[in-house]
Amino acid sequence: MSLLLAQVEIREREDTCVADNGFCPDWIVDNFDRYVDPFLQHVLLTVVAMGIGFAISFTLALIAYRRRWLINPVTQVTGVLYTIPSIAAFFLLLPITGRGFLTATIALVSYVLLIIFRNVLTGLDNVPADIKDAGRGMGLTDRQLLWRVEVPLALPEIMAGLRIAATTTVGLATLAFFAGAGGLGEQIFADITFKSNVVVAGVLAVLLAAILDGLILLAQRAVTPWTRAVAAR
Repeated sequence: MSLLLAQVEIREREDTCVADNGFCPDWIVDNFDRYVDPFLQHVLLTVVAMGIGFAISFTLALIAYRRRWLINPVTQVTGVLYTIPSIAAFFLLLPITGRGFLTATIALVSYVLLIIFRNVLTGLDNVPADIKDAGRGMGLTDRQLLWRVEVPLALPEIMAGLRIAATTTVGLATLAFFAGAGGLGEQIFADITFKSNVVVAGVLAVLLAAILDGLILLAQRAVTPWTRAVAAR
């Protein structure tokens, strides 16, 4: 009898909490499964946008590194794309690509380009001239010098750009629901006055950003072992 009364009391407290739009741990436990699909949609949006954005901006940076006259035009175009308000970008694309994943991806990719392009170019430009001269002295061609010397030494800056882009994309992806692509933003704005709902969706977004940042940092340490050796001296 006492157990039944306790359960009724807990349920009453939970109902009161929900009615008051408060923070309800019991409600979160009972309804956590509703966030699984939006979280996976958010992961997919972020990873796909990051992958496509990196491929485009990395290629542009390599071309501009050899043909310096392209730096200003590419920077200006990607800069304009970066300054377009995210919600406006989604709505501008809707008449062209319609509602859904494609529209959200195009918009998210446009915000990644400038960040990664600049970091790749900065990393390549920061490779010491004497190291490049040594590579040429060893008989390396320009292509070999790029891939064996310059790109590896530029990896810390490239990875730093990826980390910034990942965090930015996770945040912008919360607005992808305006394009009909779902994600955690859809859950947040579905009931933005309910604290439990906002906290869970918000924490999941922050957690995703932290996980991606950590994975990129681990990848950086794996592909740049010489930086650890220098730091240990």
